[in-house]
Amino acid sequence: MSNHRAGFVNIIGNPNVGKSTLMNALVGERLSIITAKSQTTRHRIMGIVNGADYQIVYSDTPGILRPSYKLQESMMEYVETAMGDADIILYVTDVVEKIDKNIEYIEKLNRVISPVVIVINKIDLSNNEQVNSLIQRWKEMVPKARVMVASAQEKFGLDMIFDTILELLPQNEAWYDKDFFTDRNLRFFASEIIREKILLNYTKEIPYCTEVVIDEFKEGADRYDISAVINVMRDSQKGIIIGNKGAALKRVGTQARIDMEDFFEKKVFLRLFVKVNPGWREDAKKLKAFGYGN
Repeated sequence: MSNHRAGFVNIIGNPNVGKSTLMNALVGERLSIITAKSQTTRHRIMGIVNGADYQIVYSDTPGILRPSYKLQESMMEYVETAMGDADIILYVTDVVEKIDKNIEYIEKLNRVISPVVIVINKIDLSNNEQVNSLIQRWKEMVPKARVMVASAQEKFGLDMIFDTILELLPQNEAWYDKDFFTDRNLRFFASEIIREKILLNYTKEIPYCTEVVIDEFKEGADRYDISAVINVMRDSQKGIIIGNKGAALKRVGTQARIDMEDFFEKKVFLRLFVKVNPGWREDAKKLKAFGYGN
């Protein structure tokens, strides 16, 4: 076998510790939604980094939570799968969260066969004494893990994480074509960009009751024509999404279109529609149609 290294590096951790920010920084592409709200990542999203003699397949996963409905159950299935099929587990924590939050996952880290790298993120919000104390605690809790520090936001510590991953990667041929940078298609990123704008523009339960479906994605010579349906659960939510004289929906559409043009490097014509789809979060059939489930 050649000296080529390749493997799956699965990023796991509680909500809001900066998993998506870290993955985007490591991949150098904006693949995962980043907002201050929890449950921002709903799917498992891969970002692929290629070099002449390596291929790292990063996988961002939803934040660990105790499911309250079927959609969240599906999100946690992604996490369970990611624990099982990783060549390397990147467990992300930060300087703020309680170290024993979701303790059963820390116990799982001690049982997995694959190497574990614990990344203490957001160290820019802390001081040396606190960070050193956290490093010590994590070494005691997961003795086999490599414990590293980072600030994904400030791009600090990324080189050391990268070097550690490269060292731990198994010898393998590349899993994907070297031109690939993700396993997701353009439709997926269009829907995620719209969903991000919903998370940023609406409060309370609204973002958690919406699912974006791309109805039409036409690639023309000089622009993409995209139609998207925002599914909500109740009429009252539809009214909130649309807003007074359609102002709120127009704002989401404008922000999403600007981001899409930046991401796709092409002009975008975007149409948004809102549809009431009662109980979709609890309906296994609808969830499957929306792309959830392994």
